[in-house]
Amino acid sequence: MTKKIGAWEEKSKQLVYENPWIAVSHSEVITPAGTDGIYGTVHFKNKAIGIVPIDEEGFTWLVSQSRYPLGITTWEIPEGGSPEGEDPMETAQRELQEEVGLKAEHFECFLRLHLSNSVTDEEALVYLATGLQATETNHEETEDIQIKRLPLEDAVEMVHRGEITDAISVAALLKVNSLEVSG
Repeated sequence: MTKKIGAWEEKSKQLVYENPWIAVSHSEVITPAGTDGIYGTVHFKNKAIGIVPIDEEGFTWLVSQSRYPLGITTWEIPEGGSPEGEDPMETAQRELQEEVGLKAEHFECFLRLHLSNSVTDEEALVYLATGLQATETNHEETEDIQIKRLPLEDAVEMVHRGEITDAISVAALLKVNSLEVSG
């Protein structure tokens, strides 16, 4: 029995790999043109959460860390994964504190993204954090984070110069720059 997915029909689906963060499936399909085909998909078990903290002076925080799949160190907004069943806002609060040592009085979800939607179901939510107070960081063992506080405009210029390439960060910084934000 086939399952309709828009103009596609799924004839079969088999899990081929799984770990605590992702599951990879191989599907036999009928394409929108009516031909037989295959499709590989990556299911993300966490929602991607990004945070753009803005203080009363119009400054924001970026983090630099090594990204193993790319083999490079990147600058990006604070980000983390929200496990299924956890309130994404709780994840945003935790990640802001863990990565940059900030607590925020106000969180507002202002952006929703689907990342690499031709092969994954990954969804990202991005929060604006204001009313900031300093606290301690608590980096995970997989994080080699450096922190940078800078004017929001400087972070946006980093996007324009190609110094920030993380998709969530690019979209979030460009969008938040177009909003009226007060810390």
